[in-house]
Amino acid sequence: MSGPTGKTYEFEMQDIEYLRHGKDGLLARWYQPSGDGPFPAMVEVHGGAWTKFDRTRGKGLHEALVKSGVVVLSLDFRQGKTGPFPCSSADINYGIRWLKANAARFKIRPDRVGISGNSSGGQLVMLGAMKPHDARFAAIPLPAGSPQVDATVGCVVTLWPVINPLGRYRMAKRELAKPNPQDFAAHLVECHDDYWGNEETQREANPMLILERGEKVLLPPALWLQSSQDEIHDYHDPESNSTQNEAERFASNYRKAGGDLILKYFDAPPLFTSLHPTLPASLEAFDDIVKFVHKHLPMVHGAGAYG
Repeated sequence: MSGPTGKTYEFEMQDIEYLRHGKDGLLARWYQPSGDGPFPAMVEVHGGAWTKFDRTRGKGLHEALVKSGVVVLSLDFRQGKTGPFPCSSADINYGIRWLKANAARFKIRPDRVGISGNSSGGQLVMLGAMKPHDARFAAIPLPAGSPQVDATVGCVVTLWPVINPLGRYRMAKRELAKPNPQDFAAHLVECHDDYWGNEETQREANPMLILERGEKVLLPPALWLQSSQDEIHDYHDPESNSTQNEAERFASNYRKAGGDLILKYFDAPPLFTSLHPTLPASLEAFDDIVKFVHKHLPMVHGAGAYG
């Protein structure tokens, strides 16, 4: 995957510890393009219903970005019953600030950092982009002597995000109440219960409802990629006042609030870029993401400074 200049970058990859909670360290998978930079950077947040998977998920997207000349930092973070809300959001907020604070090490500029995530990770990145200064999310201090940076981002990429946790939870519970429920229902209810704990938390930290409540939030340029075959992530919420499915409903809310959001559907199986990264639709999605990132986080060669 080439960048805006047509160049395909060689790269190095390694796992590094970016944060420690007591005796438990959190790793990030770092992809670094060859060259002097400064490069744009993307923080990547995996999905898994807030309870599973790790920084290795989404390799196809990570490699497409780094080959185009983008530094990628794919994060592990606390999740599930042992790391309930707002633990994931706090770790991700710290990861963004830590990346910016180490700009020279990663050959980036702090003003050229974006964030991407899929499924539950898509919800986490949108929530974090909207509320980078939320005291709960920004609670973990950087090491003493670090430069003053925040967790604001220049763009957001979401792939089939669970943009309305409460709506999805109730959808799964409705399915579970049927005589012969689909297999996903019990699993999703359990995952939501483990991470969120209650419905009120899912209502409060809910990007869809945040906009519909009229809260004042940041709205960076956003790209939403969605499978047209994915009823677990894009469905109609019968409890809403909207006739639209979740993706179109959120896109309308985002634009109405003053944000710029591109929504694109793909005729592809659910989770297509994660589970089927070589499909033509996945390759097209990677190309869309690369172009979007370089548009909103342009390279600034010759700038001379990383800080």
